[in-house]
Amino acid sequence: MPYESLRDFVQKLESAGRLMRVSAPVDPHLEMTEIQTRLLAEGGPAVIFENPVSRATGKRYRMPVLVNLFGTVERVAWGMDREPSELRALGETLAFLKQPEPPGGFKEAWEMLPLLKTALAMKPKQSGYGPVQDVVLTGDQIDLGELPIQGCWPGEPAPLITWPLVVTKGPGKGKSDDFNLGIYRMQVLNKNQTLMRWLKHRGGAQHHARWGAAKREPFPAAVVIGADPGTILAAVTPVPDTMSEYHFAGMLRGKKVELVDCKTVPLQVPANAEIVLEGHVSLEDYRDEGPYGDHTGYYNSVEPFPVFTVSAITMRKDPIYLSTFTGRPPDEPSVLGEALNEVFIPLLTQQFPEIVDFWLPPEGCSYRIAVVSMKKAYPGHAKRVMFGVWSFLRQFMYTKFVIVVDDDINARDWKDVMWAISTRMDPVRDLTLVERTPIDYLDFASPESGLGGKIGLDATNKLPPETHREWGEKIRMDQDVIGLVTDRWQELGLPGNGKPIWK
Repeated sequence: MPYESLRDFVQKLESAGRLMRVSAPVDPHLEMTEIQTRLLAEGGPAVIFENPVSRATGKRYRMPVLVNLFGTVERVAWGMDREPSELRALGETLAFLKQPEPPGGFKEAWEMLPLLKTALAMKPKQSGYGPVQDVVLTGDQIDLGELPIQGCWPGEPAPLITWPLVVTKGPGKGKSDDFNLGIYRMQVLNKNQTLMRWLKHRGGAQHHARWGAAKREPFPAAVVIGADPGTILAAVTPVPDTMSEYHFAGMLRGKKVELVDCKTVPLQVPANAEIVLEGHVSLEDYRDEGPYGDHTGYYNSVEPFPVFTVSAITMRKDPIYLSTFTGRPPDEPSVLGEALNEVFIPLLTQQFPEIVDFWLPPEGCSYRIAVVSMKKAYPGHAKRVMFGVWSFLRQFMYTKFVIVVDDDINARDWKDVMWAISTRMDPVRDLTLVERTPIDYLDFASPESGLGGKIGLDATNKLPPETHREWGEKIRMDQDVIGLVTDRWQELGLPGNGKPIWK
C-alpha cells in the first residue's frame, strides 16, 4: 500500500512499534541531537517531539518535530514500500533501467515489458489542489523563526534545515534539465533567507550553473520539508539520468506522485507534503556557510554558497517538521548508505559481472571506504575493478579507499578482510595510488580543497606475472572429517553450536 504522505508512514511506524511520541518539552537546540545519537546507537525508534521548546528564549513552537525517521535499514526499506531483503531486487530494476542498449533478445524484452510499462506509467500527475497549500504565507508573514529548526552541534553559527528536499529545474528542455530533487542543508540567515549548500557535481548546483549561463534573473527553487517517504528516498537513490526523481518515486510507491504548482515560482511540489519554502537562489550573492558538524565527525571548513530568498511558505494546517543531524556514524546518512549498499550491487555487477559483493562500511562515513570481493580471472584484474568503482557511478567519485579481495573472503567481515590484506598483499607492489583526483571538499585530510588522493589495496591472490614466487595453498580441513565432527558434536558434550569454520 503506497504511502500518500509522511503522516501515512508515521501511522505505519507507530502501529508497528517503530515510532514513539515524547510529550515532555525538548529543545531543538542541541538537546534533540543528543537524544538522536543515543537512539541511533541502539537501533531505536523514530520519535515525534510533540512539545519543542527553546530553553534559551522559552519559545514554544506550534508544530511537532519528527526525527530518526530512517534510523534503521528496516525503516529505509519500509519507506520504499519494501522489506530489507528486497532492496537488491530494487537495484536490479535500476540496473535494467540504466541499460544503454535493449535487452539481449525477444524473450528477454518480452519478460521486461511489464517493468517498462510500469516505469512509463509512473510519471507524476498534476493536481489542482494539495493539503500542502492549506496555509500560504507571503510578504511580512514569512518568518523561518516560527519553524522548530534544529541546532545540531555546539558552536554552529545558526540553526540548520537538515532534511530539505530541494526541487529545481534547469533552463533547457532536455532530460538533464528535468525536475531534480536533492538534499542540501540550509543555514538560516534571517526571517526569509538561508544559504543553499550544494556541491558543484550535484543536480541542483548544475541546474543553477546552467541557469546562470542562460538567464539573468534569480534561479527558482522549492524546498520540501516532509514529503512522503518514497519521494524523499528517491532523492538519495542513483536514479537513471533519463528519469526524474518524481518519476522514480512513483515507481517506488507503485503509484504516481501527485504534484501541485507552487504559488510564487514555476515549479511543482508534492501535493501531500508537510511544508514547502518557495523562493529564488541568487546568481551573485554568496555568503560564508558554517562551520557545521558533518558526517565525518568533524566541523567542516567555512565556504561560500548562494543565498536563497523565501517568497512563500506553504504548509498543512497541522504540519510535522522533519529533521535530523549529521555527525560521526552512526547517523541517518550512514544508515541510508548501508541500505542503499544493496541497491548499488546490481548496478555494479551489471557492468562488472566479476564482482561478487560490495560493502560500504558505515564507519567509513557512508562512502569513503569500499570493500569489493571478486572472481579474479587474470593479472591486473583487481586494478580494473578499483578504477571501475571510482568511475562507473558518481556516488563513488569521492571514495578514498578501495579494498579488493577474492570471492572466498567475506567483504563484510573485517576479520576476513584484514586476514586477506595481511597474507595476500605486499605493501609496495599491491598499492595503487592516484593523485589529484576529485575529493569531497569537506574532507580536510586532503592536501587541497576538493582535490586529493585515492588508494587501492589489491588483497587478492596473485597470478603470474603479478608474482614470480610459488603462491601458497590455503589450509582447509578434509571434508569427511568436517562432516564426522558435525555429526558427533552432540555426543561429545562440548559447549557451543559446533558450527564448522570453513567456507
